[in-house]
Amino acid sequence: MDDDRSWLEVSRRNARSVQTTVGWIFWDPGVLARLQALGVPGPLGYIAARCAPLAAAGPDAVTAAFGSISPEGIRLAFDLVAASTSFEACWRARDAAVLEGLASFAPDILEPLAELGPELWSLVERLPQVGRVLFAAHLAYGRGGDPVLDGWHAVNCLREWRGDTHWAIVAAAGLSGVEASILHNEWLHYERDWLPVSRGSSPDQIAAGWATLHERGLAADGAVSGAGIALRQHIEDETDRIGELPWRLLGSERSRWFAERFEPPCELLLARVDETAGTNYQPASRIHRHLTA
Repeated sequence: MDDDRSWLEVSRRNARSVQTTVGWIFWDPGVLARLQALGVPGPLGYIAARCAPLAAAGPDAVTAAFGSISPEGIRLAFDLVAASTSFEACWRARDAAVLEGLASFAPDILEPLAELGPELWSLVERLPQVGRVLFAAHLAYGRGGDPVLDGWHAVNCLREWRGDTHWAIVAAAGLSGVEASILHNEWLHYERDWLPVSRGSSPDQIAAGWATLHERGLAADGAVSGAGIALRQHIEDETDRIGELPWRLLGSERSRWFAERFEPPCELLLARVDETAGTNYQPASRIHRHLTA
């Protein structure tokens, strides 16, 4: 696998399994029940568990790192954690639900996670950290010793590294989180403003995002323009291009092995998302025509 096009295809292909291995847990009833019991319900529990490694830096830092999640939702999650539990407890509750859920819904992923975990940890420790604050925080948060869960956390580090990379590209394009969500929503052909609404953005915030996109020529006559779609495609392409690095470090043979071993159980986990959240959620796990053009 020597040509750049082949590595780009690997980056795109494996990014789906990375996202799915991690993302299904956000809406799983097992984790929601655990977090509800801690006093942090629904999406606020997702925020609390995911941001735990960075929580000491405060809600503003988490808002900056998350990119498109409502700042008001993040502050509310911080308030609920302070009132009834700890970020560490939310992290542990999420981890328990991960092990339970993987064993129940995608048992064929347990062995590859345990096998590849040490190799992936060696890899993620070599990835550049500059500008990737959420990734670096996760990298430093430690492992618990369970082979499956440690493998899952290594995949989660890959996910956060790619996510930080994506948001750096978004920031370089001069977009806010709401503006980026509007462009992404149109690129996906979702119903109008579904994505920013799902991230907790208010009508006023969304209206302001549309206004800025019109001023920049990225929207016209109430719709995202061709220039806006082209910018969103550029963001995706650049994320995939820079996202080749972990797979190049892993090597072609193991990268193919990852695809072959992780894709089938990840299809089951994506079906789980369809059941627990809906078919619009977790778009990075889904194949869209833009991604294959």
